[in-house]
Amino acid sequence: MSAANAPRRRPEVTRAALLEAAWLEFESPGYDATNTNRIAARAGFTPQTFYRHFRDKPAIFLGVYLRWAESELDLLAGVQDPTEAAKMLIASHRASLNFRRALRVLSLTDPAMRAARAESRRLQIARLAERLPNNSDRSLDRLAAELLTLERLADASAEGEFEDLGISEEVATARLAGTILRIIQS
Repeated sequence: MSAANAPRRRPEVTRAALLEAAWLEFESPGYDATNTNRIAARAGFTPQTFYRHFRDKPAIFLGVYLRWAESELDLLAGVQDPTEAAKMLIASHRASLNFRRALRVLSLTDPAMRAARAESRRLQIARLAERLPNNSDRSLDRLAAELLTLERLADASAEGEFEDLGISEEVATARLAGTILRIIQS
């Protein structure tokens, strides 16, 4: 089949394939060790295809981050049990260790990434507020503190920081579940 007769991919399918390849690259070998050519090749495309969809590596990282944040919100959407929610959060953060580490660094050095992370957190806060039964007296600063506490505890559990202190994974999970329960009940 000639190139002129080859079936054309829909742009959203190509973009999704590039995002998935970038996710895999950012998770292993990591943000600093990859480049746009590797991402394109991993997705089965040429570099020029990459540049039709993304300006550069930070732009696709941002796309991966927004996709990741949305999928984590969706993952937790129907979960009612705090222990199950804690386990899911830790598993999600554990599956994205290198990506989340790069996210923390880029949020400090890249203004666009910092702004995108803030916007994503606003969305997470809004979703958190929707799920809380006694939400009427919760201020933005309180909801933000609750979200950041959950995020930090999930990262610490996923990265083994509790275990480094001699605290078992079960106890760390229970602490995160307790925090979730406290937030829900307060």
